[in-house]
Amino acid sequence: MTIQQLKNVIVLSEKLNFTRAAEELNIVQPALSRQIKQLEEEIGIVIFKRDKRNVEHTTAGIYFIKEIKKLLSQFDRINAQSVQIHNGKAGEIRIGFTHSIMQTILPEILKTINKKTPGIKAVLKEMNNRDQYLALQQNELDIGFATNPMVPFNLKSKILHIDNFVVLLPDHHPVNENNYIDFSVFAKEEFIFPTVSDGPNYVHILESICVDAGFTPKVVHETDSASTSFRLIEAGLGITLEPISSLHGHEFPIKSIELKNIKQKAKLTMMWNPERESEYPELFELLKNWKVN
Repeated sequence: MTIQQLKNVIVLSEKLNFTRAAEELNIVQPALSRQIKQLEEEIGIVIFKRDKRNVEHTTAGIYFIKEIKKLLSQFDRINAQSVQIHNGKAGEIRIGFTHSIMQTILPEILKTINKKTPGIKAVLKEMNNRDQYLALQQNELDIGFATNPMVPFNLKSKILHIDNFVVLLPDHHPVNENNYIDFSVFAKEEFIFPTVSDGPNYVHILESICVDAGFTPKVVHETDSASTSFRLIEAGLGITLEPISSLHGHEFPIKSIELKNIKQKAKLTMMWNPERESEYPELFELLKNWKVN
């Protein structure tokens, strides 16, 4: 099995035609057919069903091709990283983050990375908690930053900062910091929450704030975008809970009340796949020891 054979399989899977695939690969059709047959015999499965007219994926072939695409993507990244290191460059690190992380600790972390490990390129992607778990486990991310994540057992994590939650209200709402007593005052309100599937632990914590106040929240809108949530509140379509850091840099005409006296806190957390530590040992050591100023 060679890398080129695997790449040929990918091209054929996209074309589903030996003649067109061979033309794209700049080889003769019999050679392509022979390579595919040799690969199938080597791994012991049929990747493609074919007759004189049609080429189709088998069930095993669909799975094989999907996983091989991941493998080839990782192989290409290893090659690119190796060339950068050989040329005296630090390479790149892929970082996932949620909204509140960017509003607080991430800019300072990025400045520290640039100072301590000059030359490294940070590729940033805003992602919800669930997508970060998957990307970290599949080595599509190097580091993730999330709020109150439910960290999978095969990832490592460290809490970097703890925030109070705030309740966000339309500007005309009768409750304000001066007359607020406790969270039970919002029992009849309509809430805007993130989707459970994208961050079940985080949503559970928001729900528990309501439950501790004696009611179950009535959720009328779901969104994983803090900015969208702010706009909905501004329009009078509900209220929500956010880490106080989510408000940094925003000037929406909405008001907030900091919930200082509840047990629930927003834990801004770094996650990573320990398999990645050997690639950038100095960087990971720096991040694992990083503290909020």
